[in-house]
Amino acid sequence: MKNTNWFRGLLITSVLIGQSAQAQFRDVSTEWGFAGGGKAAFGDFDGDGFVDLFAGKLWRNVGGKKFVEAKDSGAPGGEVIFADFDNDGHLDLFQFTGGGSLHRNTGKGKFEAVKFPKLPTVNSRGAVWLDINNDARLDLFVGGYEIWQKAVHPDAIFLNGHDGFKEHWRSAKGNFSARGVTAGDLNEDGHVDVFVSNYRLQPNHLWRSDGAGKFENVAVAVGAAGKPKGVINYTGGVRYGISGHTIGSAIGDLDNDGHLDLFVGNFSHPPKSQDRPEFLRNLGPKGEFKFEDKSADAGLAWQESFASPTLGDFDNDGDLDLYFTTVYGTGSYGIKNFPVLYANDSNWKFRNVTAPEKVGSLGATYQAAWGDIDNDGDLDLVTAGKLFLNENRKGNWLMLTLIGDGKTMNRSAVGAIARLRLGDRTLTRHVETGTGEGNQNDPRLHFGLGGHKAPVTIEITWPGGRKTVTKKLAVNQQHTVKFAVK
Repeated sequence: MKNTNWFRGLLITSVLIGQSAQAQFRDVSTEWGFAGGGKAAFGDFDGDGFVDLFAGKLWRNVGGKKFVEAKDSGAPGGEVIFADFDNDGHLDLFQFTGGGSLHRNTGKGKFEAVKFPKLPTVNSRGAVWLDINNDARLDLFVGGYEIWQKAVHPDAIFLNGHDGFKEHWRSAKGNFSARGVTAGDLNEDGHVDVFVSNYRLQPNHLWRSDGAGKFENVAVAVGAAGKPKGVINYTGGVRYGISGHTIGSAIGDLDNDGHLDLFVGNFSHPPKSQDRPEFLRNLGPKGEFKFEDKSADAGLAWQESFASPTLGDFDNDGDLDLYFTTVYGTGSYGIKNFPVLYANDSNWKFRNVTAPEKVGSLGATYQAAWGDIDNDGDLDLVTAGKLFLNENRKGNWLMLTLIGDGKTMNRSAVGAIARLRLGDRTLTRHVETGTGEGNQNDPRLHFGLGGHKAPVTIEITWPGGRKTVTKKLAVNQQHTVKFAVK
């Protein structure tokens, strides 16, 4: 049998700040009344302080104790992402599958359909909200996938104007097969950039925003497109260097240096010509915001059918950890595939804790999202149609909700970046609306603080580049910071 372990799994003793035990997950699907397939999106649609969940259908979180299907809400089917597109204080829904649909939250537990152009993306696998032109109204970037060997559909951007949404841009002839879409201000210029995970061994796209509605694909220039080897032709006349089957990617500060990094979630067959999953370190302003590949020694053991990643600090030690799904039960050479949880031990070293954390033996799935469903300060996980409650009882924390004024800043604060400094580390979180392939994490920003107990200071960089500083925030509490023009 060939050696298919392209990344050697590293067993490293974890050094957790102020912690002597790992967190522990418990499957509470039956207890909470949850049975939700499809992609997962977290958002508090009824404004009661407990994050709700869309997974195949809309689930209302009842007091942090159970989920009840919101049968009479008027929510759509398909796959969705939450955000407040009309700045009225209520989270709305955009369905990015099929022809697409937009649903306004009335504020009374109901959604009503709003006119929206038919999507040219046909069978999208992912989309993100973002304020493309910094006018305080959230716009949409929707990825377009394909019909195998027949057609490849365009990506598209829709601008949110005073008279509704209109198509602003779509990719030209020679489309690429987009899967996941995620976004964040990767070059720290105040404008949110979009990273598109492309399949069929295609290079990925990093669309850098100029803040005025225009984008430039800089993926190759900054080292985020993949590692092209040879050339291949594909449906629609696309010709490109053989890279990776990227299904989903995630953005987050993996080394606590204050800059948002990338994890690229590559599905990869055994041939070494296909890109494996990549940990890409953002080199920041000194490195012109290019990316350094830190994958070789990170410790992620190879599996063929890796699919949808999501980042979250499940053990409250301050480092973003990685949960990564697979979509084959059995891969090449009869090797079993299964979703994995890797703890971040800092310095770009990751340790497989799937079994001890009791999230093992899960089946093929694209579903993966973090959210604090019981408001106890640690991140819970929805994946593979199951709900896992995090029963971590160690490690301090802080949860932050950012709110724009709806006039100069979008109400959902999408694109904002919060930085919390602890000694020589800068814990960084950003408000995002898409991770992996079509999933959405809890929009509240979660900081694990380990043994730190003193009040903290948080600097927020809002979309457009404006900064505010909030001091003396008590730990082990939820806080809300509102943007106000001074």
